[in-house]
Amino acid sequence: MEHERLTKRNLWSYTITGVGRDTAAQLWSGNLLNFIMFTRSLTAQQFGVINALMVAARVFDGFTDPIMGNIIEITRTRWGKFKPWIAIGMVLTAAVVIVTFRTTLQDWQFVTFIGIMLFVYSKVFTFNDVGYWGMLPSLASEKSDRDKLSARAMLFAGIGGGIATILIPMLTAGDLALGGNALQAYARLAIVFSVAAIAFQLTTLIGVKEKPLPPKGEATVNRIGLRTIFHTIRRNDQLCWLMILFLLATTGGNIVASMLGTNFIFFRFGYQGILSTIFMTLGAVGAGVVMLFYDRVSARFTRAQLMKIATASILIGNAFMLFTGVLPIGVWQLQFALMTFGNLFAFGAFSVYGLVVMVCIANTVEYNEWRTGARAEGIIFSIRPFIIKLGHGFVQLIVWLVFAASGVLQHTNAIAGYEQQTSMGYITTDVRMQNITQVINQVPTGRTLALLAAMTIIPSVLAIASYWLFKRKFTLTEAKYEQILSDLAQRNSQTIG
Repeated sequence: MEHERLTKRNLWSYTITGVGRDTAAQLWSGNLLNFIMFTRSLTAQQFGVINALMVAARVFDGFTDPIMGNIIEITRTRWGKFKPWIAIGMVLTAAVVIVTFRTTLQDWQFVTFIGIMLFVYSKVFTFNDVGYWGMLPSLASEKSDRDKLSARAMLFAGIGGGIATILIPMLTAGDLALGGNALQAYARLAIVFSVAAIAFQLTTLIGVKEKPLPPKGEATVNRIGLRTIFHTIRRNDQLCWLMILFLLATTGGNIVASMLGTNFIFFRFGYQGILSTIFMTLGAVGAGVVMLFYDRVSARFTRAQLMKIATASILIGNAFMLFTGVLPIGVWQLQFALMTFGNLFAFGAFSVYGLVVMVCIANTVEYNEWRTGARAEGIIFSIRPFIIKLGHGFVQLIVWLVFAASGVLQHTNAIAGYEQQTSMGYITTDVRMQNITQVINQVPTGRTLALLAAMTIIPSVLAIASYWLFKRKFTLTEAKYEQILSDLAQRNSQTIG
């Protein structure tokens, strides 16, 4: 059986976009709470409202993603159905990011502003996100091509996120902060990353050549509405199980990269962004290696075997990180090395989860066509950003609860106060660092260990649950998928005949 193969033009034009796109996305999704906590002094009530708004915005965003997928599914323009939404979404997203990170508002005005921006960002980025990832299954159907395209897309997205992971902590906290304080640093990075996101997105808009769109009614969904969306998802049993599995894995995989990891590094080893950069960068390197070699490894192992290996690696990596809690603080270099080594294992393994699930979701497009006659690419691939955003909502909820229980807000408020004083010229950068160091030294050990326990035990439990679901409930194996492709080709030949 022959399939239309993936072209080099589409492979590179589609995937390299992720470098700029995910650099800006990481600034928002991975560092907005950092920006808030280390540039504003907040009351417990204000902090609670902001976290509640973050959770609500991400959950709302996730539940409206399938609607966006359906809109894309019926879009017909001279530029295709994906590119218009990709372009509109990225330009509006860049504008929101720049405005948010450059605001000078304080107190409840700041809280209100952040709440509005959270919901605005959730919608404008959805235009781009659903459009971009929804394009992937339309560019490749052969297993090796789809594995290569998925892995390469994740690799460049990982590079973009990795660039942000390297630069943001290093250039916003400690001695290397741009402009001498966190407020100026975030404002400058927002502009640079947003411009880069738009520039890199042009490679997809200009370079990718889409397949001709089928007429409305042929292997697609015509009506926009929640009933159509939920009916499409409900009839696809394999997609339903993947949604649950991916939600657990996404939540577990992002806990360390959340504010829990950053605050633990600061409180345990000092307020120097370079340490957080090293920690997160090596984790990203582990993920990058996985993405770079995934298509070769996936040719030797089944997806079930890859999930088993990844689960074991997550448990081993988290055990290394948790073990550092019993070591004396006098050997902090050994602690930091073990933490970084453990995170490299765990973060790289969660990337395997992401790649396996992304390929499986792509395969449910043909599974859906096989069962119902409709591919519904836009709806099905809107599931990925939907679950990621819902997972980030759960991560936000976990972070909020852990911070509330451990009482770290009083320490971040003190740090934010010194950052603001430096920004207004009331104190020098040297005095800023001396005062912040005193704040760090006063953090009780118990609060630091609470952060460590949360960022290792919770992801381990979620990883075990994810693997159990994959092994017990997901039946769309490689062999079954090939049989589905064969059946679809036979149907099409009979129709033509």
